[in-house]
Amino acid sequence: QQSNVTSYRATTVAIIGLEAFAGMWINAFIICVLCIAWVKKKPLNSSEKILLLLGCSRFCSLCISWVYAFLSTIYPNYLYVHPIIQLIASFQSFFNYSNLWFSACLCVFYCIKIASFRNSFFIYLKVKIDRIVPWLLLGSGILALADSIIIYDLTDTVQSNNLNFTCLGNFWDANIKMDKRFFSSLFLMGFGYAASFMAVIFSAVFLLFSLWRHKCKMQTNSMNNLNVEAHIRAMKSILSFLVMYSINFVCLILTIIYGSKNENTIILLIFIYLTAFPGVHSLILIFSNPKLEKALLKILSCVKCK
Repeated sequence: QQSNVTSYRATTVAIIGLEAFAGMWINAFIICVLCIAWVKKKPLNSSEKILLLLGCSRFCSLCISWVYAFLSTIYPNYLYVHPIIQLIASFQSFFNYSNLWFSACLCVFYCIKIASFRNSFFIYLKVKIDRIVPWLLLGSGILALADSIIIYDLTDTVQSNNLNFTCLGNFWDANIKMDKRFFSSLFLMGFGYAASFMAVIFSAVFLLFSLWRHKCKMQTNSMNNLNVEAHIRAMKSILSFLVMYSINFVCLILTIIYGSKNENTIILLIFIYLTAFPGVHSLILIFSNPKLEKALLKILSCVKCK
């Protein structure tokens, strides 16, 4: 039975490593395309700035996941050397949290920029959104840094108590008592996840409502099918992101719930999805952005010619 458990864990870690490697290349593509455009002195707009930081945070997060998968398979004993496990957990937490908040910023930006409402406050945000974006990104970075400090402290506390645990990104397999300090730290983490999730939910719902209303008006006024199809395609993209982000949020909350319990299988299955999410969503973003889609199709055509 022990050999079956070991084999299962090795297979899971291998899957996570492959997912992380694929996601790294996808996000590296986004970073390269945007950086090349920047170097050519083509100023990036606000959405591209968010995409660039989102791609960087996801690339780093997946890189750490890949390194962890490699170390846990080849050199598992290195993970228990102080402070390697603390650093891996805190850096992974920083980039994961940045990923969540940058995704939320992107969704909020699209909602304000695309949606059309006659509310005076909404109109004010639409005018000022380009100036607000840098502050949103700065706030996201500060929140991510605070979360990484909490994770480092928690991981250090667990190891200092000489408890047997395994870290997989942010997740522990340890039996520890939920004292007030530990509970308050987990509560802050959960609150941060919930806040970013609510920002995405409200932005996506408002944007879907606005696009649906606009699509109905175009159909009533007999507008051309291309405009209607473009709005339907945009709604499908937003809806797919909303579903994926919702599952991602549930998985993050489950890691907090099962983080202090001896639930290896559940944690590993959850982490498989969490590792796949950045790469899959980045693919959706590539095909939703004309510049990125054009660059990808150009690369694919060159590969076919060879």
